[in-house]
Amino acid sequence: MARTVALSKILDIRENEKKIAQKAYHQSMDSFEKIATELYTLLRKKENAEVSYDRYIHSTAPIDMIKEQAVYIERLNTQINELQKLVQKARNDMDSKQVKLSDAHIEVKKFERIIENRNDIEEKYRKKVENNFMDEISITQYLSHKNR
Repeated sequence: MARTVALSKILDIRENEKKIAQKAYHQSMDSFEKIATELYTLLRKKENAEVSYDRYIHSTAPIDMIKEQAVYIERLNTQINELQKLVQKARNDMDSKQVKLSDAHIEVKKFERIIENRNDIEEKYRKKVENNFMDEISITQYLSHKNR
């Protein structure tokens, strides 16, 4: 019994580690989603700007307006490239946090199984002792009735 108490304390520690890992994973996932949403928004802006640029080129728009649109698209491209790097970094962070969460989950399951196995062994031992005790009582009663 004392061994399972110690294991239960270790299990509590592992469960706390799992909760911390889970929280870190969810935070990294939220961060990834935020950055990915920003990237999506910029890509949509770039798409709309390119459509406007094509419209300006095929119409009689002033050269200044076409240059301005091209500069705007180039600025968006720069921002998109920077955000793509951030998205990749956030994805890698999220993946590493997911691995840590999986490892923590596995550790919790290991200790749960160990405790369960120890409890089963202790229960079997208790039943064996109880059965032996009952056998002794039966033998004693049988012998006391036989000797009368």
